[in-house]
Formats: sequence, structure tokens, C-alpha cells
Amino acid sequence: MPSTRPTSRLTRRLHCLPPDVLGALARGIEKESLRARPDGVLADTPHPRGLGSALTHPHITTDFSEAQLELITGVHADARSCLAELTAIHQAVHRQIGSEILWAASMPCGLPPDDAIPLARYGTSNVGRAKTVYRQGLSHRYGRRMQTISGIHYNFSVPQAAWPILQQVDGDGRSQQDYRTAAYFSLIRNFRRRSWLLLYLFGASPAACSTFLAGYPHALQSLEGGTLHLPHATSLRMGPLGYQSDVQSSLAVSFNCLDSYAKSLSRALAEPYPPYERIGIHDGDGLYRQLATTLLQIENEFYGTIRPKRTIRPGERPLRALAERGVEYVEVRCLDLDPFVPIGIEVATLDFLDVFLLHCLLDESPPDTPEEIAAMSRNQHRVAQHGREPGLQLQRGDAQIGLADWGREVLRDCAPIAAALDAAASAATDSARPAGSGAGAPVTRHRDALAAAATLLEDATLTPSARSLRDMAQHFDNSFPDFALTKSREHHRTLLALPFDDDTQARFARMARDSLAEQQRIEAADDMPFETYRQRYLAGELAQGDGR
Repeated sequence: MPSTRPTSRLTRRLHCLPPDVLGALARGIEKESLRARPDGVLADTPHPRGLGSALTHPHITTDFSEAQLELITGVHADARSCLAELTAIHQAVHRQIGSEILWAASMPCGLPPDDAIPLARYGTSNVGRAKTVYRQGLSHRYGRRMQTISGIHYNFSVPQAAWPILQQVDGDGRSQQDYRTAAYFSLIRNFRRRSWLLLYLFGASPAACSTFLAGYPHALQSLEGGTLHLPHATSLRMGPLGYQSDVQSSLAVSFNCLDSYAKSLSRALAEPYPPYERIGIHDGDGLYRQLATTLLQIENEFYGTIRPKRTIRPGERPLRALAERGVEYVEVRCLDLDPFVPIGIEVATLDFLDVFLLHCLLDESPPDTPEEIAAMSRNQHRVAQHGREPGLQLQRGDAQIGLADWGREVLRDCAPIAAALDAAASAATDSARPAGSGAGAPVTRHRDALAAAATLLEDATLTPSARSLRDMAQHFDNSFPDFALTKSREHHRTLLALPFDDDTQARFARMARDSLAEQQRIEAADDMPFETYRQRYLAGELAQGDGR
């Protein structure tokens, strides 16, 4: 595994990017949260009609469960505007869920028996039924409790203007689409090598309610107050007890190029898997159990800390979209909800992510190997379960290195990128000032984000995971449910108290109405038996307009 020290290539590539390009990085957020009753138990109510259609609303949908909201921002060139939109979506939601709350933690609230956790419903259209059947398949394969774990996905892309500049500096003769795709896969490989750092810095799920693992074997330690934990854990969500799959770990998917990635997933999408064949497609009475008996039903079933992504057309398979039009952005999937923040994430985290991801893109990124892939998985689980343990060692190449030492290297090598992003932001701010007003104070927020990360590396007690355990011990008798319920109630009151102007309320009301009408239109237009739709979708034969 390579050192993270900057190379002349990284420096050369960074310096060739002008401020207007560096200032145009794009990001968006998808945030999952469970709807819970006032007593902290999973809500059993349908998706509120006032929130519109979960199938067609552009910003408010559901994930695995009917009670698991997914809030989606648009694409933003500024981190603060991205969080402003996420805040507005939260405000709209809290005004429609009555006495219910949004659970503030990644690990779930009180859950009913597994088979009573409601699957998300999307109406009677073929595409809506397929989404529910897919979730039924997940429930048979992995159980419903695991699927209720929630997190934040961060979508990141580099502006189009950057690619011809970087391609010229690299002297690369491929088509721009092929170059861009290869560059994003380079980013992904480096991200996977270093994503353990994000678990340490931002992991906030060191504990869970004891009922979450009732009847399941585990190695967690019990605390009074109905809590299970590991004393040095950062993110149980990203460890063996979280959103993981032993079956999928056998895939050892390589991210060396789009072709190797697609071949690995295509095989998992095509080859029947005997345990899933025993589940069957349906029960014989017309009730579907899953979409397919293959190791993966669809591409999105493949778990991972990061994914290559491309906006897809109606009815289009994600792998086909990637093959035809290349990678458009990456989706970071390893962020816990921050229980201390009303919307689950703060702007300093986004600033750090932008620096970190740009470093992953610009740095040297040699091909991965099966041995390195296995080491990356071990490092992830080690940090998820024991990341705050003093002197913790990780594997890098054939050697062991201390987590703090490796982390310091990464932060040091990110410093020029943080400075460049701050300079770009300062230039943009100055250009927007009235003529003759002079330059404003220099922007330092990216460097500040790195400095804050460095502080956490030196003092693990300041990390979100340590703060969560300390808050539980000091104020809630070590009760994770009470801690998360209290934070959820606080955030509910905070968000309801924020100003929410009439125009914004009207806009969300209009989106809700329009999405319900669009769902009805889709349902009325269906003229294909569901089984035909299922087979054609899995075969990639649906034409544009046949599905959403």
C-alpha cells in the first residue's frame, strides 16, 4: 500500500487548476432518518401524505422501511448552501410528521419484531412494486433490523472544466469520458485506502440499544441502561455488526477500472446463489419474495464505503449507464449521523470531505490487489470497532503503522489542497464585493477543518463517538435509547423554531401535490404485467419511459 505523501504529480495537478475551477466543486447529500414515536419506538404510520409521493418526490423519499425517510438535496457549488437546503427539507418534514420525531442516531430506535418492521411502499405501478419487492428480498437475505441503520451519503464531483486541464497535464490521449472515468476510479481506490480516517473523525455510533441484537450473537459489552457498546468503537454501523454482508465480501470487487468493476458486479447479478434460490422469487400465491435469486438482485445491493455513480434514465440499469456515459460523480457512504447536530452533519465536515476527496483524486493511485482489498476491509473493521484504542495499528502494505501516525501523514499531505480551496473561496468572495471596497478577510474554513481533524487525532476524547459515550454516561445512566431520544426531541424543537417563510412552505406543498399526481400518472400508464416488467428490467431491456 503506497505512502500518502504528496508526489510531484499531485503538486503539478493541483497547481494547474485555476481558482474558478477549484471553487466549482459540486456536492449533494442524501440523509436517512427513522421516523419514531414520541416514546422512541419505530413509527408504524404510513409515509405522511403531506410529504408527497415517496416514489416521485425530488427531495423526500423513503429508504428500506416505510418509516425510514431519505432526504435529498440538489447539487450545490457551495457547502453552506447545500446544508441550507438540507435544513429546509428537515423543516418541511418536521411540519408534517405531527408528534413523531426523526431519530438522531445512526443505530436505530426501539424496533418491533423483525417481521413487523414495515417495508417501504411506493404504490401499485410496476416500478413502485419492484422497489418494494427489492426490499422484501433484502429482508429475506439480511434481516430487516440491519436495514434500519441510517447514515449520510455525500455525492461529490469535479467540474467539467477540470478534466481537459488535468488530461493535458497528464498527457493522456484517451477520450475525455474514458479519462474522467479512470480518474474517478483512481479517487475511489485512494478513498478506500484511507476511508478509515473518516470513521475515526466522524464516526458517531459506538453504542446501540440492546434490543437491536436480541437473539443474535455479538461481541459487544453491556452497559446499564439497556446499552451495548465497545469502549473504543467509532462506528458500529461500519463494522461487522452494521450494514455489511459476509456473502458479498467474497466478491472482492476491484476498482482498478470500470471494466473490472462492472465484470465483478455483472457476475454477481447473473449467477444464481443457492441460498437465495431456496428463498425463491415468489411464494406460489403471487407474493414476491425478491427480484432475483442471484447474489445481487440489483447493483445497489452491493455494499461499500464509496460508489461510482451516473445519473440514470428511466428504466436504465446503473451499470449500463456507467458503461455508455462514464462516471459522473462518486457517492461516499460511510458517514454516520452526527447526533449533536439537528440535520446530522455540519459544514466543517463537508469542508473536510472536499479536501480529502480532492486529495484522493489528485494523488498517485496504483492498482489495487486482492491482498490490499482484504487489508482495507480489516482496517475498516478495526477502526470501526477499536478506532480510539491508544496505539492502534493498521496495515499498510506489508507493514503495520499507527492510526495516528498515518492520519497525520494524510492531513499533512492535504494541507496544500486546503490552502488552494481557501484561496479559491477568497478570490470568489472578493470578486463579488463592490468595486473599490478592497479585499475581505481571507477564507480559512478548509484549513480550519484540517486543524480540527488534527486535534481529534491528538485527543480521541473529542471525537463524536467518545462524546456520545461520555454524554450517555454523564446524563443518561449509560442509556443509548434515552440519549438518542433526548437529542431527537431537542432537534425537533430546534427545527420547528427556525424561520420557515411562506414561499418555502408553498414550494414544498406544491412539490408534494405534484409528486402525488405524477405517481398517479405512472400508475395509470402501466400496461405491462409485473412479471414481464421484472424480467425485462433485470435483463436491461426496458426502454426509456418504462420505469423510473
